[in-house]
Amino acid sequence: MTYQSINPNTGKLLKSYEHLTSVQLEKSLSAAQGCFEKWKHKSYAERAAIINKAASLMAAHVDEFAKLATQDMGKRIDEARGEVKFSADILAYYAKHGEAFLAPVKLHPKHGDAHMESSPFGVLFCVEPWNFPYYQLARVAGPHLMAGNTVVVKHAGCVPQCAIAFEKLLLDAGAPVGAYTNLLISHEQSDQVIDDPRIKGVALTGSVAAGRSIAARAGKNLKKTSMELGGSDAFIVLDDADLEKVIPWAVWGRMYNAGQTCCAAKRFIAVESIADKFLAKFKTALEALRPGDPMDEKTTHGPLSTEDALVQLLKQVDAAVKGGAKLLMGGKRIERPGSFMQTTILTDIRPGNPAFRDEFFGPVVSFYRVKDEAAAIALANDSDFGLGGSVWTQDEARGKRVASAVDTGMMFVNNIDWSDAELPFGGIKNSGYGRELGNMGIQEFVNKKLVRTGHFPAPV
Repeated sequence: MTYQSINPNTGKLLKSYEHLTSVQLEKSLSAAQGCFEKWKHKSYAERAAIINKAASLMAAHVDEFAKLATQDMGKRIDEARGEVKFSADILAYYAKHGEAFLAPVKLHPKHGDAHMESSPFGVLFCVEPWNFPYYQLARVAGPHLMAGNTVVVKHAGCVPQCAIAFEKLLLDAGAPVGAYTNLLISHEQSDQVIDDPRIKGVALTGSVAAGRSIAARAGKNLKKTSMELGGSDAFIVLDDADLEKVIPWAVWGRMYNAGQTCCAAKRFIAVESIADKFLAKFKTALEALRPGDPMDEKTTHGPLSTEDALVQLLKQVDAAVKGGAKLLMGGKRIERPGSFMQTTILTDIRPGNPAFRDEFFGPVVSFYRVKDEAAAIALANDSDFGLGGSVWTQDEARGKRVASAVDTGMMFVNNIDWSDAELPFGGIKNSGYGRELGNMGIQEFVNKKLVRTGHFPAPV
């Protein structure tokens, strides 16, 4: 694994970084452990002051952070700014609510008194992806630092500037050395970190393959894990949907972050009576997007994160077509500098085609038409993934009924608004386990200790 910032708009190398040496890695882990022994005794108010300061600093320097994300992985600048602001909100959210979330919970046994109390695990190892280079960090740093844990992070190799900037943010906010540490390490060194007895928990956001590998390694060491993996979310359009409202969400849901979002809308499932009209309007809206420099606010279609990501996606589309799918539009790279791909629509995807099971991480629409609501639910559930999904109807009660019938960790009715620090995020099946954000997110890596008191005789 290399750490390089290669601008995906131009293909030019901006900066590269060396892996930590074994000595440097040991120093980082030792510092994290040493910091934990003090950090866990800090009051919630003391921790909150630092996390709040980090949130304020991030909010005050939105453009600086956003430009690094655009340089590292090609996120359009307006989307990058939105991510930075949301990341700051997540930090502030946990600074405000962390103590209440982890307050002792009184129980009511038949005899005596009892309560549950929370205490931190220790040093956590977090492995994070490139597609949201700050948000992914904020949603582990905010809750787990507030809980009293310390965190060491291996970020993705293509976003080193963002990784370094986030560590500096927390240090600038007053976090002690070792509270939050960025590790520029190889895959082999990552295994060493998981094996290290000082590491008490492992959190990953990434691919299914990465999840299997890291969860297996952690499992051998009997270490608690949380896994947020891929997705192939259904976007279910029922016969009574208002297409004037649905189409903008369909475009945003598939094309936000150039389609490189685990919980993006990926499988568009339309009931037969509305399918043709939806597909025609959707195609027209996608055709209106214009590729360009992601630093330009007028650009509506940015590059993929890396050349490798583009090549992989092109191979998947070719395999889908060879497997019998029809290419309604796109399917090729855009002839210009950088890693740009045409917006693509695949139809007539049958079981047995690799596209029926695979996740497309980019601007590729998989379109399906079905007979009725029941068929839409059945197709939505015929997936190895179970992260999110949405349903579109003018009958909210009907939408809620469909939402309850789809096997995922999250369902949205007439919206796909994931961006709320209060809402737990996570999935089932190959999309992983555990939750981040909300009250549930801070509970993942704390010990839930039962304390019972009472004066009563021993059993005879």
